[in-house]
Amino acid sequence: MKCIAVVMAMNSEASPIVTLLNAEPLAEIPFMPFQLYEAHRNDCRIIISVNGRDKRHGVDSIGTQTAALNAYVVAERFSPELMITAGTAGGWIQRGAEIGDVYVSDQKFVHHDRRIAIPGFTEYGIGSYPAVPTGALARTLNLKQGIVTTSNSLDENDDDRRLIAETGGVVKEMEAAAVAYVCDLMGIPVMALKAITDLVDHHAATADQFAANLRMASEQLAEKLVQVVDFCAARSIA
Repeated sequence: MKCIAVVMAMNSEASPIVTLLNAEPLAEIPFMPFQLYEAHRNDCRIIISVNGRDKRHGVDSIGTQTAALNAYVVAERFSPELMITAGTAGGWIQRGAEIGDVYVSDQKFVHHDRRIAIPGFTEYGIGSYPAVPTGALARTLNLKQGIVTTSNSLDENDDDRRLIAETGGVVKEMEAAAVAYVCDLMGIPVMALKAITDLVDHHAATADQFAANLRMASEQLAEKLVQVVDFCAARSIA
């Protein structure tokens, strides 16, 4: 591959991988909050684009809106052969997750909070955007695999839980399906790499788990992301 793009939501998630790859900052894009970096591995250009800070509220621009915009701008500007949506996420003890595990996407990306009870729109809301097959990569790099499910809320209600069960979600986060939607439109293969910060079915509050484990999980993510980039850069999508 000649170009791989990595889109991420939070500066704290991205900082370790920027450091590991010795990535250099790129010029800002007018009117956009994104922070862009560039690195090179095995003759492959690596673009890292972070959602950046929300100018109105001064916090990281997490969630699907900025993720979709970020993915589109990166796709238009750099024409990557592969896009990776990378970051932290929640998992389930009952589905085999542990804090610090790194998962690669499997089969599809779905939403679990877009409930539209109108014929045809139900499926549209869920999405089911294709994920590039990652079986060989997962086996080689000893990564867990799972369907990634996306919502704009940190917590979940009973309807969310029902949809997650119906779609087989294993990794719960806030951006990936939006990135996958853009990639599906533009014909760009996409995968996710997500490190587990919190366990949905643990007695501790999700926000507390996230805060306690964010740094460790981001470091785990960075180490595996370098391996994934090196694996992919030396190969075609096929």
